[in-house]
Amino acid sequence: MKVDAAVTNPGGRVIPDLKRQDFEVYDENVARPIVYFEHEAEPLDLMLLLDVSGSMHRSLTELAATARGALRPLGERDRVAVMLFARRAAVRQLFTQDFGLVQDQIQDAVKTQDLGSGTAINSAIVAAAAYLGRQPVRGRRAVLIVTDNLSLNYRIPDEQVVRALDAADATLDAILMGKTRRPEQPKPGQYFNADFTPSDVFKLAEATGGEALESRRAGTSFQLMIERIRLRYRLEYQAPKAAPGQLRHIRVQLAPRALSRHPQALIRARTGYYAIQ
Repeated sequence: MKVDAAVTNPGGRVIPDLKRQDFEVYDENVARPIVYFEHEAEPLDLMLLLDVSGSMHRSLTELAATARGALRPLGERDRVAVMLFARRAAVRQLFTQDFGLVQDQIQDAVKTQDLGSGTAINSAIVAAAAYLGRQPVRGRRAVLIVTDNLSLNYRIPDEQVVRALDAADATLDAILMGKTRRPEQPKPGQYFNADFTPSDVFKLAEATGGEALESRRAGTSFQLMIERIRLRYRLEYQAPKAAPGQLRHIRVQLAPRALSRHPQALIRARTGYYAIQ
C-alpha cells in the first residue's frame, strides 16, 4: 500500500530532513513495516482541474499569469495535464513536460464556454481520477483542483469520489478561491437530500492525504501548493489480507525520536483505503 505524507510545521513550512526510520504506519491500529521510502526522487504526474464557471474568471486569469513560475519547482521528469470543468469536464491538455503548453491552456480556460452551466465538482474529480487511472504508472499522482467550492454533488457521493482517487493512487489538493467555507453539517433531525449535498473538497482532500488551501490570491497559492505537493514523502507497506471492498483505516505518525525533534509537526496522509476486489 502506497501512502503520500506531507509533514509541515504549524506555519505550513515543509519539514524536509526526515528518513524512513522517522515514520510509523498503522493499518487498523496495527504497526506495519515500511518496505519502501522516497522523497522527491519519483516523477510526479499532476492533473490541474480548473473550475471555469463564471465566478472563477478573475482567479483563472491570475493563475495563468503566474503559471510558468509556479510550475518551476517541478522536476524534469514531472508532467502536468489540464482538465477544465463546469457542468461537464474535459481534458484540454494531455500530460506534458512542456509547461508553456500548460500555461497556454490555463489562459484559454478563461474563454471556455462549452462545458455547460453550473458546477459539478464531484463528477469532475471522478473524471480526473479516471483519466489518471488510464495512464501508465510512473510514480506519484496528484489532482490539484482550483475552485470556489460552490457546487452540489449531483448524486455522486463523497465515498465514490474517494474510491476513484484511491483506485488511481492519487491525492486530491485544492486551492479554494473567494469566500469559501467548509459546508455546515446537517443538524440532528434536520432533513437533507443525500443526492444533492454541498460539495466539500476539504473533506475529500483530508481523506486522500491532500491539502485544501483557502486563498484570495490565486497566483501566490498556486506556487505554494505546487511546492508542497512536490516535497511530500512516499511510503509503502505490505497491506494485510482483507475482504474485497472493505474500508481499512491508516494512520501515519512520526516515530518517537523524530517527534522529539519536531514536536509540533503536522502530518497529512490518506486516512484509509478500500481493499482490492
